[in-house]
Amino acid sequence: MEAVKDPDSRRDQTIERLITQHQTSLLRLCYVQLQDQALAEDAVQETFLKAYKGFDSFRGDSSEKTWLTRIAVNTCRDFQRGGWFKHTDRRVTPDMLPVGTVQPDTEDLDLSLAVMKLPRKMREAILLYYYQDMSTEEIAETLGIAQSSVSNRLRRGREKLRKLLEGRDQDA
Repeated sequence: MEAVKDPDSRRDQTIERLITQHQTSLLRLCYVQLQDQALAEDAVQETFLKAYKGFDSFRGDSSEKTWLTRIAVNTCRDFQRGGWFKHTDRRVTPDMLPVGTVQPDTEDLDLSLAVMKLPRKMREAILLYYYQDMSTEEIAETLGIAQSSVSNRLRRGREKLRKLLEGRDQDA
């Protein structure tokens, strides 16, 4: 008699692979969104729990990265809507950022801090495009908006970043 294959084992293996491949990039994304290491870790964990639970509903219309990123962005939004989040201090300093393998220079830190100051919609588009290497099509799918809206958010975000960074240079 042939052994019955466990359908959950395929899901478990896939989720383990997704965690290995995407955990770090999702943690960075969530950290910038939430500006709190513990909340970011919780958001990533919640993202993978949601992915596990919704694994059977994933049709493959988008890439796994796009699917996970959409879950992570929505999870961060849920966290931000919570009452506790609204009443805590979210100011981020460079020493609070997750440490990478290479220490960033001052310009990189200034740019990161400027990105964090952008309005949420612009910040999401900039983060997904430049930090997650997603195309405008993938971002549109992730955020559930038109591709033209993504382009507009990227354009306006770049303009606002330019003004923020130029203003910093004039102050120095």
